[in-house]
Amino acid sequence: MSAIPTFPSPTERRPIRELPDELISQIAAGEVVERPASVVRELLDNALDAGARQVTVRLASGGVRLISVEDDGMGIPREELTVALRRHATSKIASLNDLETVGTMGFRGEALAAINAIAELSILSRFAGADTAFALDGRTGELRPVARSTGTTVEVRELFFATPARRKFLKTDATELAHCIEAVRRHALARPEVGFSIWHDGKLVEQWRAADIREQRLADALSDEFVAQSVAVDRVGGPVRVVGRAGIPDAARSRGDQQFFYVNGRFVRDKVLSHAVRSAYEDVLHGHRQPIYALYLEIDPSRVDVNVHPTKIEVRFRDGREIHQAVRHAIEDALAAPRAGDAVAASSPPQPFFKQTPLPPNASWAQPAINFVAQERGAGDFEALWPQQRADNEPQRNETAFEQPSNWPLGGSTAPLAFRPPAGPGLPASPAAAPIATNDEAWPLGRALAQLQGIYILAENSQGLVVVDMHAAHERIVYERLKTQLDGAAITSQPLLIPATFAATPQEVATAEACAAVLPTLGLEITPFSPRTLAVRAVPGTLADGDPVELARSVLAELGQHDASTVVQRAQNELLSTMACHGAVRANRKLTIDEMNALLRQMEATERSDQCNHGRPTWRQLSIRELDSLFMRGR
Repeated sequence: MSAIPTFPSPTERRPIRELPDELISQIAAGEVVERPASVVRELLDNALDAGARQVTVRLASGGVRLISVEDDGMGIPREELTVALRRHATSKIASLNDLETVGTMGFRGEALAAINAIAELSILSRFAGADTAFALDGRTGELRPVARSTGTTVEVRELFFATPARRKFLKTDATELAHCIEAVRRHALARPEVGFSIWHDGKLVEQWRAADIREQRLADALSDEFVAQSVAVDRVGGPVRVVGRAGIPDAARSRGDQQFFYVNGRFVRDKVLSHAVRSAYEDVLHGHRQPIYALYLEIDPSRVDVNVHPTKIEVRFRDGREIHQAVRHAIEDALAAPRAGDAVAASSPPQPFFKQTPLPPNASWAQPAINFVAQERGAGDFEALWPQQRADNEPQRNETAFEQPSNWPLGGSTAPLAFRPPAGPGLPASPAAAPIATNDEAWPLGRALAQLQGIYILAENSQGLVVVDMHAAHERIVYERLKTQLDGAAITSQPLLIPATFAATPQEVATAEACAAVLPTLGLEITPFSPRTLAVRAVPGTLADGDPVELARSVLAELGQHDASTVVQRAQNELLSTMACHGAVRANRKLTIDEMNALLRQMEATERSDQCNHGRPTWRQLSIRELDSLFMRGR
């Protein structure tokens, strides 16, 4: 049975005194070095700052017995080798101005000293232009000449040998090796022009050759599938540029293990950035799935503070709201383009489903949307959602003639293949009569063939068979049209007859005061009622029937945590999504070939048409090869 630890009595007083240098080094080591991967990360930072073009990492026993990082950078001059192991000795900053505009991977200067305090460290380096290389023993301080090409090799042996109590908290060699590989991978994704190789116990376990383009490094370090299932991101907003790749919704995973965000080349985990990414995927991601992405934010170093965490994995932005908006809009723009319709023929624009109703400049925010859906739905008849496509002289189809008889085990076609509605006044020739575009430039989703069970549309394109969920697809089309109708309209406030007061926390009061200029842009008016009470005096007009206190608390919580709030927009989008769901075509509604083709053409021209409002896919492609494999053709 373990003994109960004792603590000093509050009446006992210890004198204030300076800590010995050894204890200071141990504390610094605890901040910098958590496991072998921490050492790998710090040494890689130094190698990249030295201009390395090839970095080799050698490990033994998961990095516990040996960590060796070899680079071909500029090296360290002989007279500076011994200085490099002193605490807070660095060549990367020399003044307060340098600290405020850090542009290097490392800068604190305590990494080598901290590692030397808990392990056996040696440095072998040859400075560019020097006649010979020198090796420094971190324990004895001995400096001796050796043979080596230009560059530096840092060896760390017997990690935590001086602190055995901490060594017992390490995991298995395989686990520690996995963390080391991940540390190198994060650096490799940031610097595609640098080659990386990892050796473990004398065997090559990973190698990424220098690449000319970032996509090649992403494919090598992550997978070809990552690149294939992601879209390019490149957007400049004010002083911020966001580039990289964001995964399509279908590629989302149950875990966030393929999420990489870099600020000026430094891998970070930041709540503002992660919230901005998640907000961008709200409209297209199903459930609690995690998106995949590798994004790179470029910003003036003076507008970001990287000196807020010993491991430099966290940052603080001068204007978090500006960063949040830039990242969110960059991803939204990249995901908005319909992947089914990247090359819809501009010469023959699709006939729109909807009647365009311009937004009155003096109308409230919600009323145009409500009127719009009511107008589209009419008396509940589906034809109100579709343009009139039959000419007066068009012969009517016998809808019952093609119903599937119950005694047909293999089913039947819901539409005769020979049927081609003739052109008439006001009606162009049916798209079904046109040949299929072999390169899918005109009709990426192909030509409608039939309707399956009143739920799916079957279409043919040059790749094979396309299956479309007609309700999900039409729901997204209506939803995006509603958002377009309301895009740019100011969020109007609805004053409350009796202000809603609530007991607020000190953080909520402070956030309401600090964001007094932001809240009106969200349609909210929140003012202090007393030192510990806030009053909600106005809410967005579209959310006037909701709980004003709950809305205010949610907005203040997001503003306080992420420097930006999407609560109001999220609630408005949920309202539009519900309206679109009720306004979309229902299952078991029989469509003509023309109506099916009209739906396909509108999907190709609608943003985010690959997912419905709830994040489910709206269509799937079955290639000829996949169909052949189902029937074992060619075997």
